[in-house]
Amino acid sequence: MLVIAKEPLPGRVKTRLTPPFSPAEAASLAEAALADSLAAVAATPATRRVLVLDGAPGPWLPPGFEVVRQCPGGLDERLADAFAHCTGPALLIGMDTPQVTPELLTVDFADCDAYFGPAEDGGFWALGLADPDPALLRGVPMSTPVTGAVQRRRLVDAGLRVQDLPRLRDVDTAADAHAVATLAPHGRFARRLARCGAAARR
Repeated sequence: MLVIAKEPLPGRVKTRLTPPFSPAEAASLAEAALADSLAAVAATPATRRVLVLDGAPGPWLPPGFEVVRQCPGGLDERLADAFAHCTGPALLIGMDTPQVTPELLTVDFADCDAYFGPAEDGGFWALGLADPDPALLRGVPMSTPVTGAVQRRRLVDAGLRVQDLPRLRDVDTAADAHAVATLAPHGRFARRLARCGAAARR
């Protein structure tokens, strides 16, 4: 299991949450989302768990994870490099879907070559490869409304049997944050969002 993430520092993460949230609140929400994502990964039966990190690990990192520094370059290059560190089947997720569960992340490549998790914004929240080939990601345009479609087409054109995962909503905006918190009301992210909202009402 791979998780690609940024260190949750004010002004560096979740900038689309400001406003209505302050940079510190946005970073706090990012930290909670990352912690929820890592907890879900930690509860899977994966034999290896890797955090591919831009920045330094903090107290939000649970035990049992290797930490690998992200390489320079665009997101496609960084995702490709994450898979380059794998020698067997791997599933990669980001830090923007705190509603993920261990069950959702427990995949079996017996009947497929790739898993693809589409995001509501046109991107993707998960990508799994039975045979991690970095070339499958390099050159895919990232952060566009067609990113997911292009990436999935790349898998199909390579002759891979693709299994689709459920469509999930990334946390990018305040509306996303509230919608995702409703889906996972007992997680760290939902609790942190509630505290940020309470502070704003004072």
